Amino acid sequence: MFTIMSLKILGIESSCDDTSAAVLCDAKLYSNIINTQHIHEKYGGVVPELASRAHQQNIVLVVKEALSVAEVKLSEIDAIAFTLGPGLLGALMVGASFAKGLSVSTGIPLVGVNHLHGHVLAHMLREKEEERFVAKFPYLCLLVSGGHTQIVLVKDYLRYEILGKTIDDAAGEAFDKCAKVMGLGYPGGPVIDRLAQIGNKDKFSFSKPRVDALDFSFSGLKTSFLYYLRDNLKQNSTFIDQNIEDLAASLQKTIIEILLEKLIKAVNLTGITQIAISGGVSANLGLRKDLSDLAFANNWTLHLPKIKYTTDNAAMIALVGHFMYLSGKISNLDAVPQARLDFLNI
Repeated sequence: MFTIMSLKILGIESSCDDTSAAVLCDAKLYSNIINTQHIHEKYGGVVPELASRAHQQNIVLVVKEALSVAEVKLSEIDAIAFTLGPGLLGALMVGASFAKGLSVSTGIPLVGVNHLHGHVLAHMLREKEEERFVAKFPYLCLLVSGGHTQIVLVKDYLRYEILGKTIDDAAGEAFDKCAKVMGLGYPGGPVIDRLAQIGNKDKFSFSKPRVDALDFSFSGLKTSFLYYLRDNLKQNSTFIDQNIEDLAASLQKTIIEILLEKLIKAVNLTGITQIAISGGVSANLGLRKDLSDLAFANNWTLHLPKIKYTTDNAAMIALVGHFMYLSGKISNLDAVPQARLDFLNI
């Protein structure tokens, strides 16, 4: 267990298409600046080269603004936490190179952070005027994003065990790709969530995969959904337009059921009833409601991150960096960004 001590951490996040910088003082958030790249919307997904260029254009201004909003001078920073991976390699290199240059010029120590660890701790983030979050371990974290779907046993701030993970596609990817075939654009997950609020979730039924233990699979669901649309469009060319809300609601219901069925199994296997959720898909209102209802019915203690901390942000990177710095996990200048950084690599 760690003791909160007076530390000022500058966090830098550039794993995908958000350039972000944050300042954490005494484990509380003083600023969190995010510059989102909207250029990818017209391509239906993130274009790595364009993301890297945008990071290069934005990172200096984003870091400067984060320090300014926090009213903290660079000379007061105790450590620079940056995302080491996983993510888009070119994008990661921009953030890592900037952090290293800043470290060389100032002498401030570096802390390379696993992006996914940030998501796992994101529900603990508190602003400077709020009471500090008191963590209770162990807890189960359902990590759900566009690239990852996992159930993680969190034993302490820096000790984790993966109990289950996707064997193919992630839940967020299923949302986005199914949205794409319906012509809903990118990112499609939030659009499906919005349409699902007014749709009939029991109108259509889609197959759910049977996967052993606590692992997930979403590729079969995507295929089932695609074939269902294809077959119905042959009979009615306006099928999607006429049923868009009900399709969205039924698809979302299926994905949520897959996630929660595995989470229930994890609780039954471990006996742990402290539950957290994280990642971009944790912003999904349908998932948050169904999980909240499930937690209430089963007397679980549920920790939901604020919506603004569900997507990629430097605040969560700074928080992990805080605890890594306290444990002496300092990175060298030869730390290499990794597109596929293992979750258990700390």
